[in-house]
Amino acid sequence: MFTGIVQATCEVVAIHKKNGVNTLAIAMEPNLRKGLITGASVANNGVCLTVTQVEDNKVFFDVMEETLNLTNLASLQLGSKVNIERSLTFGSEIGGHLLSGHIHTRASIIDISNTDTHFDIQLEVEPKWMNYILYKGFVGINGCSLTVGAVTANNFMLHLIPETLKLTNLNIVKIGEQLNIEIDSQTQAIVDTVERVLAKKGIVGL
Repeated sequence: MFTGIVQATCEVVAIHKKNGVNTLAIAMEPNLRKGLITGASVANNGVCLTVTQVEDNKVFFDVMEETLNLTNLASLQLGSKVNIERSLTFGSEIGGHLLSGHIHTRASIIDISNTDTHFDIQLEVEPKWMNYILYKGFVGINGCSLTVGAVTANNFMLHLIPETLKLTNLNIVKIGEQLNIEIDSQTQAIVDTVERVLAKKGIVGL
């Protein structure tokens, strides 16, 4: 489990591509590597990956074909910056929201508004996912737990604060890029349950 509070952005220093799997080498600072062992879980752009090796300042992860197809990890290149969060430990303060590290879909950036007073990103997803993305609710974006702004049938707005921009890779995104999306599991469960109840009563949709 994760909190959606990104701890650092780290650089991709090697990518080894084989059939059905990419092995990523991520350079991490000593504080992020402290106590990190093979088999541990680390969120990379919100994707829960298992540590396969720790060597000097590099941490290695295998990314399977299914994950490559579903997430933006397939588009990583040497020098790319990824959002990193170590897994939640018992007794830790939860400053964000609980995330599983299991990505549901990707969203395309359709607009960025960057002024002296705000930094807003507008994202577009398949309409079916908008059932779970609600105004003032939250969503995981590249591993960041963020509050949702205005919503329409197939897009939604994010309003980013300077601290988020400083600590994450959302300050370098561009229009057309795709970001990993994890919806709130509780919201999904509630919406799906209500839809099933309504369907049994012969009422279609919400």
